[in-house]
Amino acid sequence: MNDKETQGITVLLVDDHEVVRTGYQLLLSRADKIGEIIEAGSGEVAYDLYNQFRPDVVIMDISLPGVSGLTTTNKIMAKYSDAKILIFSMHDEPVYVSRAFEAGALGYVSKSSAGELLVQAVCDVAEGTQFLSAELASDTEGSDATIQDILSVLSPREFDVFYLIAKGYTVHEISDHLCLSAKTIANYSTIIKSKLHVKTSAEITRLAYEHGVFSAQS
Repeated sequence: MNDKETQGITVLLVDDHEVVRTGYQLLLSRADKIGEIIEAGSGEVAYDLYNQFRPDVVIMDISLPGVSGLTTTNKIMAKYSDAKILIFSMHDEPVYVSRAFEAGALGYVSKSSAGELLVQAVCDVAEGTQFLSAELASDTEGSDATIQDILSVLSPREFDVFYLIAKGYTVHEISDHLCLSAKTIANYSTIIKSKLHVKTSAEITRLAYEHGVFSAQS
C-alpha cells in the first residue's frame, strides 16, 4: 500500500458558506477512508488549489459567487481530464444533473440527502465510479429531453440567471444571490431572452415549467 492510500482520500471541499464547509468537513473527517480535506470558498480559489494539491476528489457546489461551480468544473476538466468531481448542491432538478455530467462531473448528490450518502459518493467517485442517488436518477430518466436542446445555448452562468428568473427572483435579488452587479444581471437577462426567443420574464418562467426544468418539489 502506498502513502496516498494509507493517508486516505484527499478531498477539496468547495462551498462559499464557511459554516456549511465546517459542518461537512466534520462529517467527512469522521470517515475512515477520507484523509486530508482542503477548503475553498469560490471557484477561482478552488481551481488554484486543485492545481496546487491535485486532490483525489473535488466536492463542488454549483451556486458560487463569481465563477459558478459548473464553469469551474469545466475549467478543471479541460486541464485535468482525470479529475474526479462530485457535485454537491441544493439543486435537484434534472436539468442541473444533466449539465453537471456534461461538464465532466463523475457524481451528483443533493444537499437534502443524508450525510452518509455524501461519504459513500466520495468513496465511489474516488474509485472512478459514477455516483447518482436513486431519487435523482429516477427524476433524470423521466425528464423531457427537449429542454436540453433549448438550454444548451446558455452558458453555465446564463443558466444560473435563467433559473433564478424563472423562480421569480428580481434583478436585485439575483444580484445579491450571485454576487454580481444589477447591471450585469440585467445584461444576462437580455442575452437569455434573445437566445431563447422570449420577451419577458414571465415567458421564461412558462418555458421552464412547460419543459420540466423544476422538479416536483420545487
